Amino acid sequence: MMRPEIKLLDEAAINRIAAGEVVERPASAVKELVENALDAGARRITVDYAAGGKVLIRVTDDGCGMTAADLPLAVARHATSKIDGSDLLNIRSFGFRGEALASLGSVGRLTLISRAAGSEGASLTVAGGRMGQVRPVGAVQGTVVELRDLFYATPARLKFLRTDRAEAGAISDVMRRLAMAEPQVGFALNEVSEGEAPRSLLRLDPENGDFFDALQRRLTRLLGADFTANSLRIDVDRDGMRLSGYAALPTYSRGSSVQQFVFVNGRPVLDRLLLGALRVAYLDVLSRDRYPAAVLNLICDPERVDVNVHPAKSEVRFRDPEAARSLFITGLRTALSGAGHRASTTVAGATLAALRPEPQSAQTPRVYQMDRPSGASLSRSFALQAPSGFAETPAAPLVYDTQPTAQAESFPLGAARAQVHENYIIAQTQSGIVIVDQHAAHERLVYERLKRQRDETGIKAQALLIPEIIELDASDAARLLAMASDLSALGLTVEPFGGHAIAVRETPAILGNVSARALVQDVLDELADQGDSPSLLAKMDAILSRMACHGSIRSGRQMRAEEMNALLREMEDTPLSGQCNHGRPTYVELKLSDIERLFGRR
Repeated sequence: MMRPEIKLLDEAAINRIAAGEVVERPASAVKELVENALDAGARRITVDYAAGGKVLIRVTDDGCGMTAADLPLAVARHATSKIDGSDLLNIRSFGFRGEALASLGSVGRLTLISRAAGSEGASLTVAGGRMGQVRPVGAVQGTVVELRDLFYATPARLKFLRTDRAEAGAISDVMRRLAMAEPQVGFALNEVSEGEAPRSLLRLDPENGDFFDALQRRLTRLLGADFTANSLRIDVDRDGMRLSGYAALPTYSRGSSVQQFVFVNGRPVLDRLLLGALRVAYLDVLSRDRYPAAVLNLICDPERVDVNVHPAKSEVRFRDPEAARSLFITGLRTALSGAGHRASTTVAGATLAALRPEPQSAQTPRVYQMDRPSGASLSRSFALQAPSGFAETPAAPLVYDTQPTAQAESFPLGAARAQVHENYIIAQTQSGIVIVDQHAAHERLVYERLKRQRDETGIKAQALLIPEIIELDASDAARLLAMASDLSALGLTVEPFGGHAIAVRETPAILGNVSARALVQDVLDELADQGDSPSLLAKMDAILSRMACHGSIRSGRQMRAEEMNALLREMEDTPLSGQCNHGRPTYVELKLSDIERLFGRR
């Protein structure tokens, strides 16, 4: 075998290799060029593209511009005005590698037209890595970068691109993310086709005023009024780091992570640490199949975060990752707790939409409700489920509080007027009505009490007169007994009882008279769901959430007026009571004006 000879690659090959890292698709080129415009101090940036960016990408900005002498350097590899190379940890700009323009010129036909203040306009073309001559040209201050026939010099790369529509969608996503990071900069995105007028896809004027107000207006344009109406302002400082932005209420959750946008010092990133911390912050208020919505920017000294991890600059590495993660979790949880019983307005909107009558055609089959158990049957089933502090008495089929006081109506959740279908409390406020799911609401209240007891004095346990013996399979028994000491702190005391059996000796007192077997099974289910979760506290919170269901007022138990009002007042005083332990709303508020509109009175 002949010894292979080591050779230096030529500059064109080096640039094409770099392009493979920096420019993965048209959207990557748009990102690099728009970030260059932002670094140049642009206040307005316009992006035009054709055929999903494969045929044309044109980025126009009103930034500081470049002189004729600057243009050859701008397209040279590793030439940049943003750093001097002495400190790669103190990076305060989007770009710093000096690779983007050189890479784009090596795989496409690149033209730069630029003019700096006090100088003449100039133009330079680079095609397939070959640089032309700098030429004078008439131009306004700023820069126009036009990239045509992306990857024409490396046609194999074209085979890996997706459809024009998919590539156009990726370009739009890049623009939206950068527009969130810079609300005081105007952005425009246009699709151009030969022989047709440009089609405007996005047009955002620069937002003025306070940063948070500007960001809120920008997010309203990009994510919709529902997001900003149902989001909490986040502004937390700790240990030299600041977290700012907006995070949505749990009842405004999504079915995927499409509305999660995370930035570090204004740079859009896809960071597993921070996205994981966002998910952990909502663990207490969302089920596992729902995702929080948020736009958050972590601001810190550039020397505390390394952005030179990946050529695309979408990943970062923190010097103290635990500090960044902790700020995310505590900052968001504090904001969510401060929201009290607030729930998203979209819940009311969905309710009103469901209530609006729809015309039925003659072919539409009539839909009938399923049979419900008799009132007497339900009353017997739930006779022992009265909240602590209330003596159980036979309830009427429908409970009315016919004379609520004006003072009670002035409370946020109003005064209880009735209970219907043995599950929904109807309360009257000064401006409308509130419908409360009694089981979901009480489940959250019990859960919060359990957590408060655990943190303050420890959860009180009640001893069973006769320990309950439960047969389990070997793996379940081992899993439960391994957690015995931690479960004891939660008021559930279990001991081995020979073979694979366990004995339950104590249950949490706050749950009252519960089925130990059902409680243990729920704990086992939660331990299985949590798996190898690294956080013991998260695991214990999840178990408490399951336990809370056993101490809650069940659907189907009739309540007296004073019980219902007591539940409403406790909801108003309890953080996070606007949603149950799984993120579903505990109540719906309907304005009287909306109700009257349903009946054509307005």
